[in-house]
Amino acid sequence: MASGDATHGKFEVKIIKKNIVKAAGPLPECHIISLSNLDLLSGRFPVTYIYFYRITNSTYPIDEALKASLAECLGHFYPFAGRISENPISGEPEIISDNSGALVVEAQASIPLKEFDFYDLNDSLRGKLVAIDHNFPVQVQITNYVCGGTSITFTFDHALGDASAFSKFLMTWSEIATRKPISCSPDHSRNLRARFPPSYDPSLDEAFVSCTVEDIRTIPTISILLKRLYYIDASSIERLQRQARANGDKRTKIEAFSAYIWKVMANTININHECCKIGWLVDGRTRLSNYQKSLSNYIGNVLSVAFGESNVTNLKQGSIADIANIIHKAISKVTNEAHFRNLIDWIECHRPGLMLSKRVLGLGGPAIVISSGRRFPVAELDFGFGSPVLGTVCSTIERLGVGYLNQRQSARGDGSWTVSAILWPEMVKALESDPNHIFQPMNLKHIQL
Repeated sequence: MASGDATHGKFEVKIIKKNIVKAAGPLPECHIISLSNLDLLSGRFPVTYIYFYRITNSTYPIDEALKASLAECLGHFYPFAGRISENPISGEPEIISDNSGALVVEAQASIPLKEFDFYDLNDSLRGKLVAIDHNFPVQVQITNYVCGGTSITFTFDHALGDASAFSKFLMTWSEIATRKPISCSPDHSRNLRARFPPSYDPSLDEAFVSCTVEDIRTIPTISILLKRLYYIDASSIERLQRQARANGDKRTKIEAFSAYIWKVMANTININHECCKIGWLVDGRTRLSNYQKSLSNYIGNVLSVAFGESNVTNLKQGSIADIANIIHKAISKVTNEAHFRNLIDWIECHRPGLMLSKRVLGLGGPAIVISSGRRFPVAELDFGFGSPVLGTVCSTIERLGVGYLNQRQSARGDGSWTVSAILWPEMVKALESDPNHIFQPMNLKHIQL
């Protein structure tokens, strides 16, 4: 294990133990769960979340307690304890609900947590805190640090669900671990089906495309992509929102934040590009609930993506309020029932196979996708040894055709944000050199270790 050169990503992690944790309690008999149309849209990306905990009681049996409560949680989320296989006829992925179990890795890092580089995540994740094993749709790594402190990484196959589904899983696990009443009764029906006959707006042909797992793995990247973690204080968010409302219109924090990002982005674009795009992941649960029962506990994928496009010159010259207006109109096009019904039908007409946004695949020029995790649990994720000091998404995707930003409430609970970024170097430099210092590289001061 490393000793002297343990900072700034230069550390080692030793695997101590690997266990397969199976679901406990009465379970349905082994069966196959077919994916819904919207599950096919999200592809087979690994989705990883990482949480850091300040633990001072070294006698607390963290690993054993987590495995026991995980087994009970998997009893409620039994598809998560299955395996994902390819249907021999259609070639589409499907969930084999056979209680194969989740993989739990216990590890020891060679550094104290206070020496961890929370800003530059390029070297600190894959192969150290996240080890992807495609045989397990759910993987957990519990890493203990010298002199106390623990990180827990949770990695899910996107076929299991989206951020809303994973947040339900993690909160249920936390509630079980802390002996609280379970707040979610998960719906595993995967019943988002197409109309008969299916029909859709032809504009979807310009936005989405059929693809294969190989297409996803070989996405043409726009540039070198850097993985960074930032802190944004509440006053900066409020200031951006005031600027976005300068024309008298109501604008959300995400619309204001997006307007700022788009304006900065326009100044980093190669002169060969006249336009640039920005996108947002949109959850359809509240939109589709109009025609069937509430989908608040629906476990699966219910996501679409909206994109806005604008002239680079207009973005450079426009105000935050002007750009926020463009953003508001773009997002409004997909935040409705008709869009999601059309999208489900479009996928039905293009099956079998996986589907993806053309722009996420890197087709159509430079773009950034923003994903809001404002409802994703952070400070609430207590497994019996206190609240985390930091919780964020940390992508392990090797190739991406767009830049990506994910914001969520910080563990401080004071309105500040944690932003996980995958961006090209010019964009990183532009954000960090802004004299307003909105994007602050994550450090110990922000985490309050």
